[in-house]
This record gives sequence, C-alpha cells and structure tokens, in this order.
Amino acid sequence: MVTTRRASLDSATMTATLMRCAPWLLAAGLSGCNLAPGSQSAPRSASGTLLVLNKTDNSVSLIDAMTGDRIDDVPTGDGPHEVAVSPDGAVAVVTDYGRADAPGHTLTVIDLAASKVSDTIDLGPHGRPHGVQFLEDGRTIVVTAEASGSVLLVDVVGSRVLRAMPTLQAVSHMVVLDPDGSRAYVANIGSGSVSVLDLDRAYVVAQIPTAAGAEGLDLSPDGKELWVANRTADTLSVIDTHALAEVDTIRCGTGPIRIKFTPDGRRTLVSNAGSGDIAVFDVGTRREIGRIPLQYSALESTDRRLLDSDGKLDAPVPVGLLVSRDGTKAWVANTNADLVTVLDLGHLEVAGRIKAGREPDGLGWTPLTPMGM
Repeated sequence: MVTTRRASLDSATMTATLMRCAPWLLAAGLSGCNLAPGSQSAPRSASGTLLVLNKTDNSVSLIDAMTGDRIDDVPTGDGPHEVAVSPDGAVAVVTDYGRADAPGHTLTVIDLAASKVSDTIDLGPHGRPHGVQFLEDGRTIVVTAEASGSVLLVDVVGSRVLRAMPTLQAVSHMVVLDPDGSRAYVANIGSGSVSVLDLDRAYVVAQIPTAAGAEGLDLSPDGKELWVANRTADTLSVIDTHALAEVDTIRCGTGPIRIKFTPDGRRTLVSNAGSGDIAVFDVGTRREIGRIPLQYSALESTDRRLLDSDGKLDAPVPVGLLVSRDGTKAWVANTNADLVTVLDLGHLEVAGRIKAGREPDGLGWTPLTPMGM
C-alpha cells in the first residue's frame, strides 16, 4: 500500500546534518544512500529506460530507450510536470503540479527497479511543485513551489521538508543546480528573472533580470554559463555565473520553453513551443547552427490539454527536452501530439517517434531496466 505522509517543516540546521555520498561512489554509478535496497541488482544497460510524464493521464511511462517499447505505466498524482532521478538511477521523484482549478501539493516517489510508487509526500502549504533536482547525496531534492513562491529542500527518505526559501519573485518555475550543489538557479516566469539561492545558508544571492517569460534554463557543464529561455520575449539570455549578470541576449524561435546543454558543453538545444521546432546553438559563437522541425501526423484526436496550444490542433507544442549522456541523441516531448520525438544530434534530424500517453511533458532517464508488468 502506498502511504501519504504530511511533510513537516524542520529546522534549517537539519540540512547540514545530511550525509553526502563519496564522489567516487557516485562516479562509479554506486551509492551508499540508495533509496531502494533491491535496485542495485536490477539489470542495467547503456541505452537504459526513458521516463515520460503524461500530464493528462496522471502517469509516468517507462520506455525502453533503445527500442521505444513501453515497459510499464506508473500512476502519479494530479498533473505531473517534472521528474528527477536519483544519482544511482534507483528512484524517481515526480512533481504533482495539479490542475488549473486544483493546485497540487504532493511529490510521487517511484521505485524504478520495481516500477511502482513507494511513497507520496505531502508538501502542505507549498502548492504547485514544479522544477526538481536531486542533490548528490541521493536522498535530498530541491524543488520549486509556485503557490508559496519558495524553493524547498526535501528529504525524500524521511518524507519531510527541511527548508523553505522564498525567491521573492513571481511564478518560480524551473531550477538547476551548480556542479557542487551549493547554489540553485531558479527561472521566474512572472518576474522575467533568475533567482540565485545559496542552499547552505538559505538566502538569495542575486536577482538577475532576463526577459519576459523566463522559464527554461540550463547550466553549462563547467558551471560558467547559465542559459535561460524567455518564452514570451522569444529570446535566450546568457548569464555569467561568476559575475551573476546577463552578458548576451540571443534571438530564438517562437516560444522557447526548455533548454539543454550537450554533455560536452559545445551546443545547446532549445524547444520552441510556438514554432514547433528545436533550435540548436553553438555555445562558443552563440549562433544558431540548425533548426529541426517536429512535424507529425495526429495519432488520435487532440482533446482538452493542460497547455494551451492557441487553437493549433495540428501543432506539436514541444516542451520536455532530454539529451543522452553520450550526446548523440535527444528526446523531445510533444505535448499536443502525444509523441516523444527522437533526434539524431549528429545529423540534426528526426530519427524516430515514440507513442506516449496523453500530453507528455517532463522527461527523465535511468540505466535500470524496470521489472514492468
């Protein structure tokens, strides 16, 4: 039976008591902080398993990343938007964002080896959880909560909120962490800005103005540059993380909503929800080097969607974006097409399409092969 436990707000000093796993253990793909004791014996593969969040179905699909075959579907809370996978690949945490008329306030914890829900964490007053990232200890996550305007540190094992840090900005949506996990960068849609938070000392280091609709963001592998997708302004902002200032503005496609660096840090991919394509940029020159259209034929009627497509029933509306660890391919969740598009990054072209559930959005990956049905 799945348990639902109300998260308690503990003292800020609790964060300092969490034990961090040794870096060499994480590099080896092992973890002494494993949340699912049986998961280390689960099969692993280079291709691994793709996690696709289906917002309208309230589920996450586990899909063989090599073949595109669906292994299993696991239920989540209402309106799942984003997912984080623990460093050892054993556990996924899904943010249950909710619906327009019913804000969500829970996290769904999934044992990936067993492909089942292991816990549901109630965040109490911190509604509309969205962006989420694991810290390297494998048990603590950083998650945004739009309703309370906060960034939360949550102990997944203990099902409790360790700390709530206000961003002092409007609609704090996505979050990324610097390489050592000491800072969080948060995109604020309503304020058109990025908040920089010191997670250890629990204070806002800087508020950096970008442009209207700042939503997607990603940090370069070396941690030196933060790229922000400004959905309303149709631009990208480049932020120097040492100076904590915007150093460049780049024109993009219509409605840039998510952005990802390739593992080598040489390119960024941007999903343009409005123009229905993926823009590829050279990081060194900050110039667009390619555009991949995501055309498709509808597989089924497009009913009511959580993300407004402005009446364009034939528009794919790409949102969720994930790059493979070897940088050879990427996956794009097309929320208005019920498809995940596979991209060949060597040739900058569509390599295939995977049938997903209704309104796919957030994406994740694990080297584990779940047991499935």
